Amino acid sequence: MMNISKRLILMTLLATLIPACASKQLAKIETVPQVDLPKFMGDWYVIAAIPTSIETESYNAIENYRLKDDGTIATTFTFNKGSLNGPKKTYEPHGFVVKDSGNAKWGMQFIWPIKAEYLIAYLDENYTQTVIARNARDYVWIMARSPSISESDYKKLTSLVQNLGYNTSKLREVPHNK
Repeated sequence: MMNISKRLILMTLLATLIPACASKQLAKIETVPQVDLPKFMGDWYVIAAIPTSIETESYNAIENYRLKDDGTIATTFTFNKGSLNGPKKTYEPHGFVVKDSGNAKWGMQFIWPIKAEYLIAYLDENYTQTVIARNARDYVWIMARSPSISESDYKKLTSLVQNLGYNTSKLREVPHNK
């Protein structure tokens, strides 16, 4: 039988260790305050990503957005699979802007009824570079209006991604024909 002081020490030790074993809860990702949807529409080149399973071998990846009359976003995601000249793949998910989010939070639906989280975490004032993130920190996309960006801009955006709580060693630069 364990005496009271040993029990107290054991309970104190367990009370100290259990919280240390719990996973660290990351803060919710802050989005930009406001997105001018018509200005955001058009082609965005994927510069780098922590990719989904369909993107692991993507080249020339471009996300195109078109605002529909009903307020949803028609999306066309195209890329070449496996190489710069590989077979072209096209996906057409639909974006749904979350009400009262400043147009910066979307649900992106590839398969009904599932809407994946899509957070505009960074958008430069000229609408030429953006970072799309998720609170799960599983996927992220660095995108630009052109197929390449300067090294200094790339470093700034990858640093931003790291500050959001992502493991940037998982980032994959997406090659583009220039």
